[in-house]
Amino acid sequence: MFLYCGIACRRKFFWCYRLLSTYVTKTRYLFELKEDDDACKKAQQTGAFYLFHGLAPLLQTSAHQYLAPRHSLLELERLLGKFGQDAQRIEDSVLIGCSEQQEAWFALDLGLDSSFSIRASLHKPEMETELKGSFIELRKALFQLNARDASMLSTAQALLRWHDAHQFCSRSGQPTKKNVAGSKRVCPSNNIIYYPQMAPVVITLVSDGTRCLLARQSSFPKGMYSALAGFCDIGESVEETIHREVAEEVGLEVESLQYCASQHWPFPSGSLMIACHATVKPGQTEIQVNLRELETAAWFSHDEVATALKRKGPYTQQQNGTFPFWLPPKLAISHQLIKEWVEKQTCSSLPA
Repeated sequence: MFLYCGIACRRKFFWCYRLLSTYVTKTRYLFELKEDDDACKKAQQTGAFYLFHGLAPLLQTSAHQYLAPRHSLLELERLLGKFGQDAQRIEDSVLIGCSEQQEAWFALDLGLDSSFSIRASLHKPEMETELKGSFIELRKALFQLNARDASMLSTAQALLRWHDAHQFCSRSGQPTKKNVAGSKRVCPSNNIIYYPQMAPVVITLVSDGTRCLLARQSSFPKGMYSALAGFCDIGESVEETIHREVAEEVGLEVESLQYCASQHWPFPSGSLMIACHATVKPGQTEIQVNLRELETAAWFSHDEVATALKRKGPYTQQQNGTFPFWLPPKLAISHQLIKEWVEKQTCSSLPA
């Protein structure tokens, strides 16, 4: 028995080491591609490309789900040639990841202005017919993608948008130039380097012990409620942002905070969502909604939220003119935040 346990432990260590080794190898390979233009150009030869048009990814429908097709460099060159475009346009692509087998993944937007073509934007309907897919706004398609494609396309869109918006140096006014991977832009006149950035955003689920506070903005789909969220101001810590946002939006003071998780979010232009739980001070639960920020906010019981988590939504209007109460889909970090609260409440209510 002792011998068996020893062998099992060694096998477990071996597989853990292999997993770590694969991750380290992959991470260092991506670092090399970001820093070495020649290595990145070489990776494009055997890499895969995801296509966008006006920041909308090319998607195909399969069994009520969207799939993101990939194209080889050769296929992409043929496509560009067919539409009278120079293959140099591929230099507008950005590196977005790689497989464990070191197949590099890139994204290219065919609808944004290109540095390499007089005909900057390719005609969208013709492209869709040729590619047997549709360029669909990511916000509309995000929750019908699998987790891997959703993450990859979110990264791609945020990076493509950043490059499109940072083509000139803020100091000299001169055009900046991206490296092959798209991990930075450089101003040739003064060598200032610009790196893609994300805006930190806190998303907070406020509770009073037995209930949680959820709110909605007018831009939300009908019937959907979520946790409170807001951008961090200059000079603020995450904790200070949470205190301020809750006070601003619903007129409450929180006392205890607990970190949950984080998630990249591509809207409006690339954000880091930092999810936390917060509890209000005892006896201070009267909501005063800031109508400049929110449409409405309310306290919800454990049973109400647990039931809403089982709904898939969105829903159509009911006969009485209202919409069922539902929550953000599973891929959204707000869903994870709310689900975690429900599970904690369920565990705490179980008999010891």
